[in-house]
Amino acid sequence: MEGIQRFEGGYLLTNSYLAPTPGGGWVMIDAPIDADRWLDDLGVKPLALLLTHQHFDHVMTAAAISARGIPIHAWSRFDRSLTLEEVVRQWGMPFDVDAFEVDHTLEGRDRLEIDGLEPARRHVPGHSADRVVFHHAAAGALFAGDTLFAGSTGRPDLPGGDMDLLCRGIREKIYALPDETRVLPGHGPETRVGTEAAGNPFVRRD
Repeated sequence: MEGIQRFEGGYLLTNSYLAPTPGGGWVMIDAPIDADRWLDDLGVKPLALLLTHQHFDHVMTAAAISARGIPIHAWSRFDRSLTLEEVVRQWGMPFDVDAFEVDHTLEGRDRLEIDGLEPARRHVPGHSADRVVFHHAAAGALFAGDTLFAGSTGRPDLPGGDMDLLCRGIREKIYALPDETRVLPGHGPETRVGTEAAGNPFVRRD
């Protein structure tokens, strides 16, 4: 198994990724429904789970993965005000997130290093208050979560959302990356920084 691996799980078809580390291990990004079974199928135990944010569809198996001795890194500690459980219950979709421990909070940290991998974390709120993206420079990839999609952006109308803040963060912290950078989003297909900067109808580089 080589290169970045992708899994799509749950009702909202949420993406999870495995990224290789220089030391020969793997780092996992996000934990939707059945992501733990995906790890079993691959026979992989990641060295860490990185959360782009704590919306329910990205953390449904975080507790199960933590129980395997895999440390969790997230912008802030577990908080049900971030999971959207109350909101989705009003939509008629009762999802219950098992509480999990965030072993390493990223807010205020200058550096993140896991088995020789040093993904740059950039706080880009606007879809949620705790939104963070991870730039894997060696792979030329950005794990964007629900910040930027192919031809779209994350929703700003959920608790903690702010479209102006989101667009400013995308321009300053994502579009500043090389155009050829792969954007690996929380939903849907991958895209490129240059593609979105030139043609995304919601936020362009100018």
